[in-house]
Amino acid sequence: MKDFRHRLAVVTGGGTGMGREIALQLATAGAHVAICDVIVEHMAETAQACRAAAPDGVRISTHECDVSDEAQVLQFRDGVLEQHATDHVHLFFNNAGIAGGGGFIAGDRAEWERTFGVCWSGVYHCTRAFLPLLVAADEGVLVNTSSVNGFWATLGAAAPHTAYSAAKFAVKGFTEALMIDCQINAPHVKISLVMPGHVGTSITHNSRDILGKPAVADMTSTDLVDVRIQMKRMGLPADALSDEQLKTAIQQRMEGFRDNAPMTASAAATVILDGVREERWRILVGKDAEALDSMVREDPESAYTPEFMQRLLKQGVFNF
Repeated sequence: MKDFRHRLAVVTGGGTGMGREIALQLATAGAHVAICDVIVEHMAETAQACRAAAPDGVRISTHECDVSDEAQVLQFRDGVLEQHATDHVHLFFNNAGIAGGGGFIAGDRAEWERTFGVCWSGVYHCTRAFLPLLVAADEGVLVNTSSVNGFWATLGAAAPHTAYSAAKFAVKGFTEALMIDCQINAPHVKISLVMPGHVGTSITHNSRDILGKPAVADMTSTDLVDVRIQMKRMGLPADALSDEQLKTAIQQRMEGFRDNAPMTASAAATVILDGVREERWRILVGKDAEALDSMVREDPESAYTPEFMQRLLKQGVFNF
């Protein structure tokens, strides 16, 4: 699908980050766009930007939806069909995701299941709901966003990363299997698997809201206990910082993740949409993703050793 004009594209998690930029670039290219998100004000900002950039006649719709809830996904689907007066869609981007649920052993179960629910169940529910609409089109593309954590399940030795990684591994395996399913049963529907590295988005900020965590400025000493434990694992002087100093450090790290990433969300969206145009099923986003993919494939047995992390950092494309 090299030309997006007059096509109907649906983007989950379209309020910020890569979802916003994918929606904006699609609208600019002349596609009709339906976006969903759980943070309504962010979604409204995306819609406003899309309408300002789109050619005349392009339709933009917004839909509040928690993709982890199948009933809401079905309402989202029905709303798209109604607002766009159609019985099919051409492109679907399973982009919604949150970060959290790091520890399976010592972490909070509710946070773990919420993270896994959005990052995996959201993909499953949306694919169940919207794949038939892609099949009903003359040609369709399903784009599922996994992560480098879909083939490398860690952020480093000091921080468990189980819920997000498990979900992204599930997305990767499901997408690869679904590609064969479509080749057999719906060959006019193409599948793309997106695996971004570090992209500058507000996922850490948004995830706190979705998980019901307090704003960093409102964190109590109890809220900071786990942060201090993690810092000690990393050999950092956690006890030397006051609560206020620690909160400042957390805020700076969150902003640094967004602002100092090696790739912007806009650049990532361009890589993804170029991959769709080229009918690539495997889209690595960022030099860090490409380097990590190569290293894991070359020596998977060492992927979770300190020596692997040292070699990784020497690549010069990672910012942990």
